Amino acid sequence: MGFPTVTKQLASWLAMASLLSVYAPAQQSPATPHTAADHEPTPIALPLAEDRGAAALEQSLKRLSTWASVMDIVAHPDDEDGAMLTYESRGQGVRASLMTLTRGEGGQNAMGTDDYDALGLIRTNELLRADEFYGVKQYFGTEADFGFSKTQEESFERWGHERVLCDTVLAVREERPLVLVSTFVGGITDGHGQHQVSGEVSQEAYLDAGNPKVCPEQIAAGLKPWSPRKVYARAPFAPVTDKGMFDYATGKWAPAKFYNYVTKQWTTTAPSADVSIPSGKLDPVLGRSYVQISREGWGEQKSQYGGANPTLSGGGGSEYHRYGSRVAEKGGEESSYFEGIPTGIEGMTSLVSGPAPTWLASGLKTIAEDVERASREYKPEQPDAIAPVLKAGYEATKALDDRVASSELKDLEKYDLAFELSIKMQQFQAALGNALGLDLQAFTTRGGSGVEETPRSVVPGQQIQVVIHTGNGFGKAKLRRVWLGDELDGASGEPWKSQPVENPGADQVVKATVPEDAKPTEPYFSRPTIEQPYYDVANAAYRDQPFSPYPLAAWAEFDYEGVPVRLSEVVQTMRREPGRGGIFEPLVITPEVGVIVEPAERILPLDGSALPVRVTVHTERAASGTVRLTLPAGWMATPEEATFKRSSAGDSEPSLFQVKPSDASKAPDGEINIQAEARIDGHAFTSGWRTVGYPGLRPYNLYRKAEMKTRAVDVKLAPGLRVGYIMGTGDMVPQAIEGLGITPHLLSASEVTSGDLSAYDVIMVGIRAYSVRPELAAAQTRLNAWVENGGTLVVQYQSNTFPAPFALQMGRTPERVVEEDAPVKILDASDTQLSWPNQITAHDFDGWVEERGHSFLDTWDPAYTALTETADHGQNPQHGGWLVAHPGKGTYVYISYAIYRQLPELVPGAYRILANLLSAPKAPR
Repeated sequence: MGFPTVTKQLASWLAMASLLSVYAPAQQSPATPHTAADHEPTPIALPLAEDRGAAALEQSLKRLSTWASVMDIVAHPDDEDGAMLTYESRGQGVRASLMTLTRGEGGQNAMGTDDYDALGLIRTNELLRADEFYGVKQYFGTEADFGFSKTQEESFERWGHERVLCDTVLAVREERPLVLVSTFVGGITDGHGQHQVSGEVSQEAYLDAGNPKVCPEQIAAGLKPWSPRKVYARAPFAPVTDKGMFDYATGKWAPAKFYNYVTKQWTTTAPSADVSIPSGKLDPVLGRSYVQISREGWGEQKSQYGGANPTLSGGGGSEYHRYGSRVAEKGGEESSYFEGIPTGIEGMTSLVSGPAPTWLASGLKTIAEDVERASREYKPEQPDAIAPVLKAGYEATKALDDRVASSELKDLEKYDLAFELSIKMQQFQAALGNALGLDLQAFTTRGGSGVEETPRSVVPGQQIQVVIHTGNGFGKAKLRRVWLGDELDGASGEPWKSQPVENPGADQVVKATVPEDAKPTEPYFSRPTIEQPYYDVANAAYRDQPFSPYPLAAWAEFDYEGVPVRLSEVVQTMRREPGRGGIFEPLVITPEVGVIVEPAERILPLDGSALPVRVTVHTERAASGTVRLTLPAGWMATPEEATFKRSSAGDSEPSLFQVKPSDASKAPDGEINIQAEARIDGHAFTSGWRTVGYPGLRPYNLYRKAEMKTRAVDVKLAPGLRVGYIMGTGDMVPQAIEGLGITPHLLSASEVTSGDLSAYDVIMVGIRAYSVRPELAAAQTRLNAWVENGGTLVVQYQSNTFPAPFALQMGRTPERVVEEDAPVKILDASDTQLSWPNQITAHDFDGWVEERGHSFLDTWDPAYTALTETADHGQNPQHGGWLVAHPGKGTYVYISYAIYRQLPELVPGAYRILANLLSAPKAPR
């Protein structure tokens, strides 16, 4: 199976000089190819403290002194060894990158209710924020996280081995790292099948990225083969003892057995520590250890953990085992990944087979001497003093790049050298910008030159104004020109139209018009359903990138003694967020009209009444039109058509329809789609978008069709129930309860601790609520008393052991059942939890998605009755997934089955289980 690969990212490796060339004509636009070495407009408006001033220049000089490079290959966001990456990038000047196979779609969400693909967008942006701290470039695979997997075989079966390998090889061939590393070894000590895949494929990419017969479509598109010099994986996390090795995915011990995918050999001992990374060291310039810096970045991935704890100074580090090497080894523990690799600038001669030409060795020596001199003469209080040396280094690099292009070297040798020299030219540019105190910020304005709140999005054809602000700290460079342009040529169809700037100043207001054919700023990857375990790629040019590029960038070109120094930044907008003040966010394009249907999913009303459907038409201008629904045959909507009139942008009053089959008894079995269409001036609109994210995280728009899915479900519910709900980290269970005809009340903290609980027959506790609602544990005594007086408390899965009327306990690593079709055995069909008002059978667990559940209990008091049994293949039978007890007059339930995942998918059995849980207060005893 072949996969399309990038085209724009590869198109001009032998014409790189267009961006950084001294000889570029003044009217030339910025270079367009998006490659590892090309200058890319930054989407970061306010860099970290570590990337400003003296700290930034100090690190620029480190990076200039080496061509060492490393890529970390992992399965999910937050798998990466951030401390190692930070040490290499910020401490050693290594060009570091991170390849993450998935976007973490199957994880949990401690920050809201978004899940699956929406969660994937959130975790992508969280990882990009973490990357700022690590100082790395990010790549992604097309694999989708389908939930916890206990085996390597299942993950490869779902994803396809060739897909994973080609995604990884693509990133390696683009980034061309000298060393590959992985957090995982490709064995059961990795504790997750997807982790194991990343460990295996990192070693396979080491072997195969240099073979043009592997993933040949990439070579046909313009990429060249690349063979990393070494590959490492981190020492296993799980213990390896006389008992064997521990597989925390299954909670069992297995015989110690490790496989080297490079040498094809098995060993029965734990992999040795061949390299120790001292990431706990203090960086005196940055003021913290690399562990501390990285831990703050890792903590930005809040959707999984809610944030990280503070990290104290002190030791720390990680150990890695070498699985393959193409360089001579002297034996024993290595001082670094790069031992034996000539990573000084003059070591680039190793890219040429045989003796290096004299001109090449001499040219590289000159560059190295300039860098060494700049580093030696650098004084933080007078950074501009080394600008002449940096200029000389840049010119020497440019001259050598030209010499390489015109040389008789082999094509692949030219390619390799051009790649590395291009990176050096960009690094010199960055160092010159830092030394000269140059900066650039670009943001939209309503008319003034200062920072003011502006809309985050624009629509095709709209005219905007952009402030291009430049700083020239030491006044030693001359601002030659500023301009606006697509971040990548053709990223949004036709080029943006903007006015030329005749005499650029420090604050320049530029008018620009969005192209009429501009495409929305949306993910280039999508999948038809969450059951597809990989993404389809709409634009092969962006494959393996985090997102398609933002649509507009600002550029500034300074002249320093004949050398152009270019800066660029994605055009930003500003919004105010209570408690944080003004926040810059990249400008995005949206369609002029969006149509949203709410709710997105709901079962048909149990009483046969009409299904309410709300359709919201959002316009970016005054407009009027009509809305209609597309219904299955035999269905009707009241009204048949609704009219709307929007007097201004943002006006979005919904239209309400009542939908039902003409004969409720003939409602079809299975899922039904109801689609909405808005018509304005003869044009039809059938999709919309919503912004996903949370305060403090860069948001992103997720597009979807304007439709609702519904189905008839054979479910009974006790009448007259009063339901309270204690929301945890976020789920859609309250909306499902509304679908059953009950409006639950979401209990506040004060209502939990001091409210009148007798107002409710049943209180349901949301997922992981005990982890994020501290008042819940504090109120357990009064909740227990309420249950004893006749209330029903239903607790969904929690992360750790929590208080309850009778003792219960999770294991240190809570058990989970991840096979969504794992058999479920009913232990006591006569128990009212299973028999009233719906008879729950094993068939109610048919059609589940992602998993059966997790956080199954390990032990519990005899007062509880276990109602079910289930297990993955090879797992011990799990009885702790649905327990019920009857303290006093009431009912207490713990259920770890993932009904919260099934309800939005309209799985009938999940609704029947939910109805029985809610009906417990009125069940016969």
